[in-house]
Amino acid sequence: MSRLSRLTSKGSVVVLAIVAAVVLMAAARQPWVTGTVNEVAASRVEATGSEVATGLVALALAAVASAIVAATSGRIVRLITVVLFWACLAGLVATTVRVIADPTGVLGGIAAVRTGLTGSIETTARLTAWPWVALFGEALFAVAGVATLVGMRRWKALGSRYEVDGQDVAGARGERVSSDWDRLSAGDDPTQD
Repeated sequence: MSRLSRLTSKGSVVVLAIVAAVVLMAAARQPWVTGTVNEVAASRVEATGSEVATGLVALALAAVASAIVAATSGRIVRLITVVLFWACLAGLVATTVRVIADPTGVLGGIAAVRTGLTGSIETTARLTAWPWVALFGEALFAVAGVATLVGMRRWKALGSRYEVDGQDVAGARGERVSSDWDRLSAGDDPTQD
């Protein structure tokens, strides 16, 4: 088995998606932005990833669920879940980039909420390393997504190994007969023989 086919296998895609989700959930618990409130008395404030990047954990869980469903279902459901996966990834990246682009504005909103005000309070903020860790997790999701796009053409649904593809099977004397499952689906009771 070549490296590419290993990377694009169902198992590799699911493992990559789970690792990416774990990285994102770990990053969401850590402080992403720290700083001081520039009001009458300067006070220190920090905000975790789940506070400044709301929806990060939910989108990560939805993305990993989409990867698992894509790896275990048939072609049509797989196409739908791949689209959902990429939509979740786009939401993850947008949420993280918003924090990286404006840490002061994000922290100002959090500081206002904590003091019972609306809007934003003037703050001085700086990013920690955790938003970059989140971007790394999102990059792992992107690798899983590309591996899904490359490998999904050769993937089969979980139950496909037990199907006969609508062909008749050989009977006891070599004659062609339908399987019991096909007969039951057609409305015939195979137990009445």
